[in-house]
Amino acid sequence: MTKWVEDSYLASFQAVTIELPDAPVYAGEPVGSLCATLVRRHPPRQKRAMLYIHGWNDYFFQTQLAAEIAMLGYDFHALDLRRYGRSLRPGQLAGFVTDLSAYHNEIDEAVRIITEEGHDDIVVMGHSTGGLIAALWADERPGVATALVLNSPWLELQGYPAVRPALLPMFSAVRSLSPTAALPLSETGFYRRTISATEDGVWDYDLKLKGDKSFAVRVGWLAAIMQGQARVSEGLTIDVPIAVLLSDRSDFRRKWSEELRLVDVVLDVDTLAAQAPKLGRLVTLIRIEDGMHDLALSDEPARSRYYAEIRRWLGAYGPTGNTGAAQKQILR
Repeated sequence: MTKWVEDSYLASFQAVTIELPDAPVYAGEPVGSLCATLVRRHPPRQKRAMLYIHGWNDYFFQTQLAAEIAMLGYDFHALDLRRYGRSLRPGQLAGFVTDLSAYHNEIDEAVRIITEEGHDDIVVMGHSTGGLIAALWADERPGVATALVLNSPWLELQGYPAVRPALLPMFSAVRSLSPTAALPLSETGFYRRTISATEDGVWDYDLKLKGDKSFAVRVGWLAAIMQGQARVSEGLTIDVPIAVLLSDRSDFRRKWSEELRLVDVVLDVDTLAAQAPKLGRLVTLIRIEDGMHDLALSDEPARSRYYAEIRRWLGAYGPTGNTGAAQKQILR
Protein backbone atom coordinates (compact mmCIF):
# COMPACT_ATOMS: atom_id res chain seq x y z
CA MET A 1 0.00 0.00 0.00
CA THR A 2 1.47 3.33 -1.09
CA LYS A 3 1.61 5.80 1.79
CA TRP A 4 0.70 9.28 0.58
CA VAL A 5 1.39 12.34 2.76
CA GLU A 6 0.53 16.02 2.48
CA ASP A 7 2.71 17.73 -0.11
CA SER A 8 5.26 20.14 1.35
CA TYR A 9 4.80 22.74 -1.39
CA LEU A 10 1.21 22.71 -2.60
CA ALA A 11 -1.86 22.78 -0.39
CA SER A 12 -4.44 20.08 -1.13
CA PHE A 13 -1.89 17.93 -2.98
CA GLN A 14 -0.36 14.69 -1.77
CA ALA A 15 3.10 13.21 -2.36
CA VAL A 16 4.99 9.94 -2.04
CA THR A 17 8.75 9.42 -2.18
CA ILE A 18 10.16 6.86 -4.62
CA GLU A 19 13.47 5.66 -3.21
CA LEU A 20 16.30 4.95 -5.68
CA PRO A 21 18.95 3.38 -3.41
CA ASP A 22 20.87 1.68 -6.23
CA ALA A 23 21.13 4.73 -8.50
CA PRO A 24 24.75 5.86 -9.13
CA VAL A 25 26.07 8.97 -7.39
CA TYR A 26 28.86 11.35 -8.44
CA ALA A 27 31.43 13.75 -7.02
CA GLY A 28 30.88 13.08 -3.34
CA GLU A 29 27.09 12.85 -3.39
CA PRO A 30 25.66 10.97 -0.39
CA VAL A 31 25.42 7.28 -1.26
CA GLY A 32 21.85 6.00 -1.38
CA SER A 33 20.37 9.51 -1.24
CA LEU A 34 18.66 9.55 -4.63
CA CYS A 35 14.89 9.52 -4.88
CA ALA A 36 12.02 10.80 -6.98
CA THR A 37 8.70 12.25 -5.80
CA LEU A 38 5.25 11.49 -7.17
CA VAL A 39 2.59 14.13 -6.52
CA ARG A 40 -1.16 13.77 -6.97
CA ARG A 41 -4.06 16.20 -6.78
CA HIS A 42 -6.32 13.86 -4.79
CA PRO A 43 -7.04 10.15 -4.25
CA PRO A 44 -8.40 8.24 -7.26
CA ARG A 45 -11.69 9.40 -8.71
CA GLN A 46 -11.35 8.40 -12.37
CA LYS A 47 -10.18 5.41 -14.37
CA ARG A 48 -7.99 7.68 -16.48
CA ALA A 49 -4.83 9.38 -15.21
CA MET A 50 -2.24 11.82 -16.50
CA LEU A 51 1.42 11.76 -15.45
CA TYR A 52 3.30 15.05 -15.91
CA ILE A 53 7.12 15.25 -16.20
CA HIS A 54 8.75 18.67 -15.74
CA GLY A 55 11.64 20.21 -17.66
CA TRP A 56 15.23 21.19 -16.87
CA ASN A 57 15.83 23.25 -13.73
CA ASP A 58 12.17 22.86 -12.81
CA TYR A 59 9.62 21.05 -10.64
CA PHE A 60 5.86 20.65 -10.53
CA PHE A 61 3.99 23.71 -9.24
CA GLN A 62 1.39 24.33 -11.98
CA THR A 63 -1.84 23.88 -10.03
CA GLN A 64 -3.90 25.36 -12.86
CA LEU A 65 -2.60 22.66 -15.18
CA ALA A 66 -3.71 20.02 -12.68
CA ALA A 67 -7.15 21.61 -12.41
CA GLU A 68 -7.59 21.83 -16.18
CA ILE A 69 -6.62 18.18 -16.65
CA ALA A 70 -8.98 17.15 -13.85
CA MET A 71 -11.84 18.90 -15.64
CA LEU A 72 -11.13 16.67 -18.64
CA GLY A 73 -11.78 13.60 -16.52
CA TYR A 74 -8.22 12.61 -15.56
CA ASP A 75 -6.67 12.10 -12.14
CA PHE A 76 -3.58 14.31 -12.32
CA HIS A 77 -0.14 13.18 -11.15
CA ALA A 78 3.29 14.81 -11.51
CA LEU A 79 6.78 13.40 -11.06
CA ASP A 80 9.70 15.39 -9.66
CA LEU A 81 12.66 13.47 -11.08
CA ARG A 82 15.80 12.61 -9.13
CA ARG A 83 17.88 15.68 -8.16
CA TYR A 84 14.99 18.03 -8.97
CA GLY A 85 12.45 19.91 -6.89
CA ARG A 86 11.02 17.87 -4.02
CA SER A 87 13.59 15.15 -4.78
CA LEU A 88 16.73 17.31 -4.52
CA ARG A 89 18.74 16.57 -1.38
CA PRO A 90 21.74 18.40 0.17
CA GLY A 91 25.03 17.45 -1.44
CA GLN A 92 23.48 16.31 -4.72
CA LEU A 93 24.36 17.67 -8.17
CA ALA A 94 21.17 19.46 -9.14
CA GLY A 95 19.57 18.03 -12.27
CA PHE A 96 22.56 15.83 -13.12
CA VAL A 97 22.37 12.54 -15.00
CA THR A 98 24.65 10.85 -17.55
CA ASP A 99 21.98 8.82 -19.36
CA LEU A 100 18.36 9.85 -19.83
CA SER A 101 17.28 6.21 -19.68
CA ALA A 102 18.12 6.31 -15.96
CA TYR A 103 14.82 8.15 -15.48
CA HIS A 104 12.94 5.09 -16.70
CA ASN A 105 13.25 3.67 -13.20
CA GLU A 106 11.22 6.38 -11.48
CA ILE A 107 8.77 6.71 -14.36
CA ASP A 108 8.14 2.95 -14.27
CA GLU A 109 7.56 3.09 -10.52
CA ALA A 110 5.23 6.08 -10.87
CA VAL A 111 3.23 4.22 -13.51
CA ARG A 112 3.09 1.16 -11.25
CA ILE A 113 1.69 3.22 -8.38
CA ILE A 114 -0.85 4.98 -10.60
CA THR A 115 -1.96 1.67 -12.12
CA GLU A 116 -2.33 0.04 -8.70
CA GLU A 117 -4.64 2.91 -7.74
CA GLY A 118 -7.08 1.49 -10.29
CA HIS A 119 -6.35 3.56 -13.41
CA ASP A 120 -6.85 1.75 -16.71
CA ASP A 121 -5.27 4.38 -18.99
CA ILE A 122 -2.33 6.72 -18.42
CA VAL A 123 -1.56 9.70 -20.63
CA VAL A 124 2.00 10.96 -20.16
CA MET A 125 2.70 14.68 -20.52
CA GLY A 126 6.23 16.08 -20.69
CA HIS A 127 7.55 19.63 -20.85
CA SER A 128 10.85 20.61 -22.51
CA THR A 129 13.55 18.18 -21.29
CA GLY A 130 10.72 16.22 -19.69
CA GLY A 131 9.18 15.94 -23.15
CA LEU A 132 12.37 14.38 -24.52
CA ILE A 133 12.55 12.03 -21.53
CA ALA A 134 8.89 11.06 -21.90
CA ALA A 135 9.33 10.33 -25.62
CA LEU A 136 12.39 8.11 -25.05
CA TRP A 137 10.58 6.28 -22.24
CA ALA A 138 7.46 5.70 -24.34
CA ASP A 139 9.60 4.36 -27.19
CA GLU A 140 11.19 1.84 -24.80
CA ARG A 141 7.89 0.93 -23.12
CA PRO A 142 5.42 0.04 -25.89
CA GLY A 143 1.89 -0.61 -24.73
CA VAL A 144 2.24 1.16 -21.37
CA ALA A 145 0.98 4.70 -22.00
CA THR A 146 -2.24 5.40 -23.87
CA ALA A 147 -1.15 8.72 -25.38
CA LEU A 148 1.66 11.27 -25.17
CA VAL A 149 1.25 15.05 -24.84
CA LEU A 150 4.48 17.03 -25.28
CA ASN A 151 4.70 20.71 -24.32
CA SER A 152 7.69 22.32 -26.11
CA PRO A 153 9.70 19.06 -26.03
CA TRP A 154 13.46 19.52 -26.33
CA LEU A 155 13.89 17.25 -29.34
CA GLU A 156 16.90 19.06 -30.78
CA LEU A 157 19.51 21.74 -30.11
CA GLN A 158 19.16 24.73 -32.40
CA GLY A 159 21.66 24.47 -35.22
CA TYR A 160 22.88 21.13 -33.93
CA PRO A 161 22.05 18.54 -36.65
CA ALA A 162 24.78 19.81 -38.98
CA VAL A 163 27.51 19.46 -36.35
CA ARG A 164 26.27 16.39 -34.47
CA PRO A 165 28.81 13.98 -36.05
CA ALA A 166 31.65 16.06 -34.61
CA LEU A 167 30.21 17.28 -31.30
CA LEU A 168 28.60 14.14 -29.92
CA PRO A 169 31.77 11.98 -29.95
CA MET A 170 33.73 14.85 -28.42
CA PHE A 171 31.26 15.35 -25.55
CA SER A 172 30.99 11.61 -25.02
CA ALA A 173 34.77 11.35 -24.71
CA VAL A 174 34.95 14.24 -22.23
CA ARG A 175 32.04 12.74 -20.28
CA SER A 176 34.05 9.58 -19.65
CA LEU A 177 36.88 11.63 -18.12
CA SER A 178 35.10 14.49 -16.37
CA PRO A 179 31.32 14.02 -16.43
CA THR A 180 30.55 16.59 -13.72
CA ALA A 181 32.61 19.44 -15.20
CA ALA A 182 30.41 22.54 -15.51
CA LEU A 183 30.20 24.48 -18.77
CA PRO A 184 30.48 28.29 -18.65
CA LEU A 185 27.21 29.35 -20.28
CA SER A 186 25.57 32.78 -20.17
CA GLU A 187 21.85 33.28 -19.52
CA THR A 188 19.79 36.46 -19.92
CA GLY A 189 17.24 35.69 -17.22
CA PHE A 190 14.48 36.82 -19.58
CA TYR A 191 12.47 33.61 -19.23
CA ARG A 192 12.17 34.02 -15.46
CA ARG A 193 11.35 37.68 -15.98
CA THR A 194 8.39 36.77 -18.18
CA ILE A 195 6.88 34.23 -15.77
CA SER A 196 7.90 34.94 -12.15
CA ALA A 197 5.64 37.06 -9.96
CA THR A 198 8.83 38.42 -8.36
CA GLU A 199 9.57 40.16 -11.68
CA ASP A 200 7.21 40.87 -14.61
CA GLY A 201 5.29 37.57 -14.56
CA VAL A 202 2.29 36.30 -12.61
CA TRP A 203 3.36 32.87 -11.35
CA ASP A 204 4.40 32.11 -7.79
CA TYR A 205 6.92 29.33 -7.36
CA ASP A 206 10.01 28.46 -5.32
CA LEU A 207 12.97 30.20 -6.98
CA LYS A 208 15.32 27.65 -5.40
CA LEU A 209 13.56 24.82 -7.21
CA LYS A 210 13.04 26.49 -10.59
CA GLY A 211 15.67 28.66 -12.24
CA ASP A 212 18.26 28.37 -9.47
CA LYS A 213 21.89 28.84 -10.55
CA SER A 214 22.91 25.66 -8.70
CA PHE A 215 21.60 23.80 -11.75
CA ALA A 216 24.89 23.91 -13.66
CA VAL A 217 25.02 22.57 -17.21
CA ARG A 218 27.56 19.75 -16.87
CA VAL A 219 29.39 17.81 -19.58
CA GLY A 220 27.84 14.45 -18.70
CA TRP A 221 24.33 15.87 -18.64
CA LEU A 222 24.69 17.66 -21.99
CA ALA A 223 26.15 14.51 -23.58
CA ALA A 224 23.10 12.59 -22.30
CA ILE A 225 20.79 15.19 -23.88
CA MET A 226 22.66 14.99 -27.18
CA GLN A 227 22.46 11.20 -27.23
CA GLY A 228 18.75 11.31 -26.52
CA GLN A 229 18.20 13.83 -29.29
CA ALA A 230 20.30 11.73 -31.67
CA ARG A 231 17.92 8.84 -31.04
CA VAL A 232 14.98 11.06 -31.94
CA SER A 233 16.74 12.21 -35.09
CA GLU A 234 17.27 8.60 -36.14
CA GLY A 235 13.55 7.99 -35.65
CA LEU A 236 11.51 6.54 -32.78
CA THR A 237 8.58 4.14 -33.10
CA ILE A 238 6.29 5.29 -30.30
CA ASP A 239 3.15 3.18 -30.58
CA VAL A 240 0.55 5.63 -29.25
CA PRO A 241 -0.85 8.96 -30.51
CA ILE A 242 1.45 11.92 -29.82
CA ALA A 243 0.57 15.61 -29.55
CA VAL A 244 3.46 18.08 -29.90
CA LEU A 245 2.47 21.59 -28.83
CA LEU A 246 4.78 24.53 -29.55
CA SER A 247 4.71 28.29 -29.60
CA ASP A 248 4.34 29.77 -33.07
CA ARG A 249 7.76 31.48 -32.83
CA SER A 250 11.00 31.88 -30.91
CA ASP A 251 13.02 35.00 -30.12
CA PHE A 252 16.57 34.98 -28.72
CA ARG A 253 17.32 38.70 -28.64
CA ARG A 254 19.72 39.82 -25.89
CA LYS A 255 17.92 43.09 -25.07
CA TRP A 256 14.69 43.04 -23.09
CA SER A 257 11.42 43.66 -24.89
CA GLU A 258 7.79 43.10 -23.90
CA GLU A 259 7.48 41.01 -27.05
CA LEU A 260 9.44 38.30 -25.26
CA ARG A 261 6.27 37.57 -23.29
CA LEU A 262 4.70 36.21 -26.50
CA VAL A 263 7.39 33.81 -27.73
CA ASP A 264 9.56 30.87 -26.73
CA VAL A 265 12.82 32.43 -25.47
CA VAL A 266 14.38 29.06 -24.58
CA LEU A 267 14.18 26.73 -27.59
CA ASP A 268 13.95 27.09 -31.37
CA VAL A 269 10.39 25.96 -32.03
CA ASP A 270 10.90 25.55 -35.77
CA THR A 271 13.77 23.13 -35.13
CA LEU A 272 11.53 21.20 -32.72
CA ALA A 273 8.69 21.14 -35.24
CA ALA A 274 11.00 19.63 -37.86
CA GLN A 275 11.89 16.76 -35.50
CA ALA A 276 8.36 16.02 -34.30
CA PRO A 277 7.37 13.65 -37.15
CA LYS A 278 10.28 11.37 -36.18
CA LEU A 279 8.65 10.41 -32.87
CA GLY A 280 6.15 7.88 -34.16
CA ARG A 281 3.48 6.99 -36.69
CA LEU A 282 0.75 9.29 -35.40
CA VAL A 283 2.00 12.76 -34.49
CA THR A 284 -0.14 15.90 -34.31
CA LEU A 285 1.77 19.20 -34.43
CA ILE A 286 -0.07 22.11 -32.79
CA ARG A 287 1.30 25.67 -32.79
CA ILE A 288 0.05 28.09 -30.13
CA GLU A 289 0.02 31.74 -31.17
CA ASP A 290 1.88 33.96 -28.65
CA GLY A 291 2.80 30.97 -26.49
CA MET A 292 5.74 30.98 -24.08
CA HIS A 293 8.24 28.14 -23.64
CA ASP A 294 6.07 26.47 -21.00
CA LEU A 295 2.76 26.89 -22.75
CA ALA A 296 0.93 26.33 -19.46
CA LEU A 297 2.51 29.55 -18.15
CA SER A 298 1.71 31.67 -21.22
CA ASP A 299 -0.17 34.94 -20.93
CA GLU A 300 -3.81 34.94 -21.96
CA PRO A 301 -5.28 34.23 -24.43
CA ALA A 302 -2.45 31.85 -25.43
CA ARG A 303 -2.84 29.81 -22.26
CA SER A 304 -6.52 29.20 -22.89
CA ARG A 305 -5.70 28.23 -26.49
CA TYR A 306 -3.22 25.68 -25.16
CA TYR A 307 -5.76 24.04 -22.88
CA ALA A 308 -8.42 24.13 -25.59
CA GLU A 309 -6.10 22.31 -28.01
CA ILE A 310 -5.26 19.66 -25.41
CA ARG A 311 -8.97 19.18 -24.74
CA ARG A 312 -9.73 18.85 -28.45
CA TRP A 313 -6.81 16.50 -29.10
CA LEU A 314 -7.58 14.22 -26.16
CA GLY A 315 -11.18 14.14 -27.32
CA ALA A 316 -9.97 12.67 -30.61
CA TYR A 317 -7.01 10.53 -29.54
CA GLY A 318 -7.13 10.17 -25.77
CA PRO A 319 -8.71 7.28 -23.87
CA THR A 320 -12.49 7.24 -23.73
CA GLY A 321 -13.99 4.45 -21.71
CA ASN A 322 -12.29 1.26 -22.91
CA THR A 323 -11.05 2.64 -26.23
CA GLY A 324 -7.46 3.21 -25.07
CA ALA A 325 -6.39 -0.38 -25.71
CA ALA A 326 -8.16 -0.38 -29.05
CA GLN A 327 -6.27 2.73 -30.17
CA LYS A 328 -2.96 1.06 -29.31
CA GLN A 329 -3.89 -1.97 -31.42
CA ILE A 330 -4.79 0.22 -34.40
CA LEU A 331 -1.31 1.76 -34.39
CA ARG A 332 0.49 -1.58 -34.29
